[in-house]
Amino acid sequence: MPPSPHRIKSFIRRQGRATAGQKQALESHWDKYCLSPQANFDVEQAFGRQAPLIVEIGFGNGDSLAAMAAANPDLNYLGIEVHRPGVGHLMMLLEQRGINNVRIYHHDAIEILEQKIADRSLAGVHLFFPDPWQKRRHHKRRIVRPSFVELLNKKLMAGGYFHAATDWEHYANDMLGILSAGTGLQNSSPNNDFCERPIYRPLTKFENRGLGLGHGVWDLIFRKI
Repeated sequence: MPPSPHRIKSFIRRQGRATAGQKQALESHWDKYCLSPQANFDVEQAFGRQAPLIVEIGFGNGDSLAAMAAANPDLNYLGIEVHRPGVGHLMMLLEQRGINNVRIYHHDAIEILEQKIADRSLAGVHLFFPDPWQKRRHHKRRIVRPSFVELLNKKLMAGGYFHAATDWEHYANDMLGILSAGTGLQNSSPNNDFCERPIYRPLTKFENRGLGLGHGVWDLIFRKI
């Protein structure tokens, strides 16, 4: 399904400046890890095997994604990120650590999910610390909205899960309301609110620093029923 030309995007391409190491990784390892948004996506062709597929939307510098992939070699991970230096940083980590179960799209995540990912094919979708778009007039840019929940329902397999984490309480409550109002996804929290951080989600340096200052972090895990 082609995306609407009027769709409000949930990100800005903040390219920034890549380090020398990131530039080298982008030049040397692009074809090894990055997939073309113009080509069809085939799991076995991309990874060389069939395994449960986890998608991470907006992986930042890739530290958490690399750690999860290294800890779970039996899973395939597909990272989607528009920030080019972050893509380079992740490729550096994959090469340094010999991690082979990650592939990358440098592209709009919604377009990739809509156009490249087969329905009912994902074991999980991760959205860790997305842009909260704090100003009220920008809330319409937040990625978690009813249309996104519909897309999750289409792409997750039965029993598959969506896991979001944020350090903005307002966004956490906003996501909780939107996800709870949708159909097809069930909150994994016994209290129908937030979950404890699962062991598979690594703590980032930024998150650790915030927790030390008393800042909160909220995890939401909804499963396809």
